[in-house]
Amino acid sequence: MSEVQVQPLEPGIFLIDQHFLGLPGVIASYLVAGGDGLALIETGPSTTSETLLAGVRQAGYDPEAITHLLVTHIHLDHAGAAGSLLRRLPRARLYVHPVGAPHLVDPSKLLASAGRIYGDAMQRLWGEVLPVPAARLHALADGETVDLGRVRLQALETPGHAYHHHAYHDAERGLVFTGDVAGVRLTGVPHVRPPTPPPELDLPAWRRSLLRLRQLRARRLLLTHFGASDEPDWHLDDLLAHLYDWAGWLEARLRAGLDRERLVAELRARGDAELHALVGGPQLDEAFEAATNYPMSVDGFLRYFRKQAERRAKDEA
Repeated sequence: MSEVQVQPLEPGIFLIDQHFLGLPGVIASYLVAGGDGLALIETGPSTTSETLLAGVRQAGYDPEAITHLLVTHIHLDHAGAAGSLLRRLPRARLYVHPVGAPHLVDPSKLLASAGRIYGDAMQRLWGEVLPVPAARLHALADGETVDLGRVRLQALETPGHAYHHHAYHDAERGLVFTGDVAGVRLTGVPHVRPPTPPPELDLPAWRRSLLRLRQLRARRLLLTHFGASDEPDWHLDDLLAHLYDWAGWLEARLRAGLDRERLVAELRARGDAELHALVGGPQLDEAFEAATNYPMSVDGFLRYFRKQAERRAKDEA
């Protein structure tokens, strides 16, 4: 188990670094002490559960005191450990978007879909994915609030990266736990990369979700990948710029006849060059690749372009 890093961010809020694949600063969970309840936002995969629970202890809490597990969506880097953690946390209930809830109760379709993408790497990346008991799951409607006592977290439906996505808003303190809707920004570098895996990328929905986040006038964004962003307007602007820049650039290259392999290679060269100019070299390449890799980003756009073309053809028929 990697040495855990626990960072107090606000009174009663701790960032726990899961050290995914042994790398610091890739997947964060947030421990929130609300007085009447103790919440963990994002379970991560079961491959990092021991690190996660050790982090809870380092923050000064007994994991068995956790009452709420909240996940922003059901992708395995955010919710893969939900079922296995519930077996170890007797007081906890899981809170998730209604569309994602059935796939945690019966993860067979989720695992089959992930298996087609990750193949032989499934166990190494995500470990065991156990069903969530339906009696211990609460499907949160848009706008519904989770009450922890001194802290209230409002679920905000924020599709774009995934249909089944919630951000969690702490209005009292001006915080938003963003999941993936606010993108990937590692170690505070001024570079926000859009995570665009298939099958649910939706650019107009994502843009509307970012507008919804912007209208909250939050003081801080708390990213799963990774940590606090204290410049919410700049951060959302940079994500939106990269999202539409990548979309336009990839679509133009696709129409020029490039195949998937060339698109991945050229997007990697383009994205890495931008990152290297900011940080002075390739030192963050591995961490960004672990958080959101180029092949899956290209695959998400290709499926989105295909769906858009099919929709246009249907409308014209």
